Amino acid sequence: MFNKDTYINRRTQLKSKLNKGVALILGNVDAGMNCKDNIYHFRQDSTFLYFWGLDYPGLAGIIDFESGEEILFGDDFTVDDIIWMGPQAKLKENAEKAGVEKTFPLSKLNDYITKAISQNRKIHFTPPYRGENMMRIGDLLDIHSAKVKEKASLEFIQACISLRSVKEPEEIKEMERHMATAYKMHTMAMQMAHPGKTEQEITGIIEGISMSGGGIVSFPVICSVHGETLHNHYHGNTLRQGDLLLVDAGSESPRHYATDNTRTSPVGGQFTNKQREIYEIVLNTINTTIKATKPGITYKEVHLLAAKTIAAGLKDLGLMKGNVDEAVVAGAHALFFPHGLGHMIGLDVHDMEDYNETLVGYDDEVKRSTQFGLSALRMGRRLQPNFVVTNEPGIYFIPALIDKWKSENKLSDFISYDKVETYKSFGGIRLEDDILITETGARILGDRIPIDVKEVEKMVKSGY
Repeated sequence: MFNKDTYINRRTQLKSKLNKGVALILGNVDAGMNCKDNIYHFRQDSTFLYFWGLDYPGLAGIIDFESGEEILFGDDFTVDDIIWMGPQAKLKENAEKAGVEKTFPLSKLNDYITKAISQNRKIHFTPPYRGENMMRIGDLLDIHSAKVKEKASLEFIQACISLRSVKEPEEIKEMERHMATAYKMHTMAMQMAHPGKTEQEITGIIEGISMSGGGIVSFPVICSVHGETLHNHYHGNTLRQGDLLLVDAGSESPRHYATDNTRTSPVGGQFTNKQREIYEIVLNTINTTIKATKPGITYKEVHLLAAKTIAAGLKDLGLMKGNVDEAVVAGAHALFFPHGLGHMIGLDVHDMEDYNETLVGYDDEVKRSTQFGLSALRMGRRLQPNFVVTNEPGIYFIPALIDKWKSENKLSDFISYDKVETYKSFGGIRLEDDILITETGARILGDRIPIDVKEVEKMVKSGY
């Protein structure tokens, strides 16, 4: 946990944004993996963590926006619990760590909510994403569990987004400090990128580095010689000389702040000429867009700059043709770059997207596009100091997508399909850094993981 004043201040700020009703913030509970006593690694709800900081199951928080009252509901551990878990702090002691004075047993939560409803008071909650909490909220508010998400409070969601989007100094320090673990994960993956190694071996090692650094991986590791599959969680391939190994992996810090980085390495330590040409386009794109990232600009504008940089590079190689600006407006680049440039990152790797991805990344000013590729941009709104976002351009040669567009003769004024055919077995390249928006620009969090061609090749060869 941070200092208790952090949580007191966060709740105080939240209370300044709403003046009616009651916020119900449920923590998570243990989830059985194959029976109730053999559980998945516990992960607290991020909204609960943000406002209360307590990292164990079976808790609920109430904030009364009219009286200012704050209540923590939970139960003290029993002797039977302590036999298995060792000595545990009392609920009252844990509440004090979060700056909360009033506590009640969890069984009293229903009485509290029932009384509030009888007084025609609005119960604010964010959309639950776990079945247990969907059913719990449904029971508390007498809503069918299938309807719970649609009853979530928009004004409460927007208040949470406005607070959590701007990272506090201690949050930035936590994320920056944990980048050292991310650095170790990715440089180890590079050093293991040799013929005969398996994707599973590399995945296991870097997951272990994450655990040894204090936390679980922040999302299932993508470690694949088939980087053209954007979210490839299959780890059954053996690396061969000449393959490209794409590793998209992140770690959670001890306080659950996420890292998210991607590097693509040549198996054996030497890019082919063809690989280097594509790699250099992606590298130029990530460097160009980081330099352009600053407060006051929309991230949609930065994404479109990435698209133009990629299209220009591919035109130089003869894979695209025509006017670059017109090609991007038409969406021709999305054959090779079908996803967005990045997303917010913080307590969640896709920060706050349990609320609603579009609410987090867009607003009344910047609307989400429906165009293929651009519609996949998670973060489009105007940047502010102390936002933290990912920057992850890529170029991919996806055979099924190439075949579909070619059969339709789609955007053929901008795409040289005969040339593209010769790249169908290429795979994909993605590069990704975590970016802090500063007062005047942007900077990469932590020491930058090796990214230039020579330093990547050197890192791979250092593992022999």
